[in-house]
Amino acid sequence: MSETLLEVRNLSKHFGAIRALDNFDMTIHRGEVVALAGDNGAGKTTMIKTISGVFRPTSGEVILRGEPVSFSTPQEARDKGIETIYQDLALADNLSIGANIFLGREPMTKKWGFLPVLDRKTMREAARETMALLDFHVSRLDAPVSNFSGGQRQAVAIGRAVHWNAQILIMDEPTAALGVPEQRKVLSLIRQLKAQGRGIIFISHNLQDIFAVSDRIIVMRRGIKAGERAISETTHDEVVKLMIGG
Repeated sequence: MSETLLEVRNLSKHFGAIRALDNFDMTIHRGEVVALAGDNGAGKTTMIKTISGVFRPTSGEVILRGEPVSFSTPQEARDKGIETIYQDLALADNLSIGANIFLGREPMTKKWGFLPVLDRKTMREAARETMALLDFHVSRLDAPVSNFSGGQRQAVAIGRAVHWNAQILIMDEPTAALGVPEQRKVLSLIRQLKAQGRGIIFISHNLQDIFAVSDRIIVMRRGIKAGERAISETTHDEVVKLMIGG
C-alpha cells in the first residue's frame, strides 16, 4: 500500500443533540481515489467540512502525513495541502484562468521602481503551465472563465488547487449538472490527479462515475460509516443496500 496521506480517527461532529458525524474512520493513500456515497443527510458534507477547517470536530483526530492537525479555517487546511472544490466552484466569472488561480494571492511587481502593479506575465505563465499539466487546452488563456463550459470550469478550479500544490483534493459532486462529454472530461482530470500521486475524496450521487474512477467506496448513513468496499469487490446493488440499510 502506498503512503498514507490522510487518516481520520473516530471523528464526530455534534450540533446540539444532532450527531451529524459519529465516530467516523477513513484513510486516504497517495494516488488513490476514495468515493463517499450516501443519501442527503448521511453526513458527507459535515465530514468534508470538518476535515477542511469549516467545522471544528466535537471529538476525534485528523492526521495528515502522520501528524495530528487541527484547522480553525479553510485557509489553514489549504496551507497544509487540503483543497476542497465545491459544486459551485467559487470562480470569478469575469476574470481569466490566471486571475482565478491567484484569486486573493495575486503576485505583484513594481513599475517605474515604486508603483506595485499586478504581475500579469507570472499569472499567465502559471495558467499555461498548470493547464498543460492537466492536459487542458483553450484558445485564449486570457478569456474570462464565463466563456468556458462546465467541464472547462471544473478544470480551472482543479488547476487552482494543483498550482498551490494540494496533495489532497476533496471534490464535491464535480460531475453534477454536466452533460456526458463534460462528465468524461472531469473523470479524465481525476485520473490525471491520481496518476500524479494526489489523494482524492470524491463525493457523488452518481454510482456510475464512482465505479469509473474510484479505488474504494465508503458509504455513509446518518453520520456513521455504513460500509467500506474496494470497487473491484462490490456492485451497484450492494452499495445501494448499504445506503438504505437493507
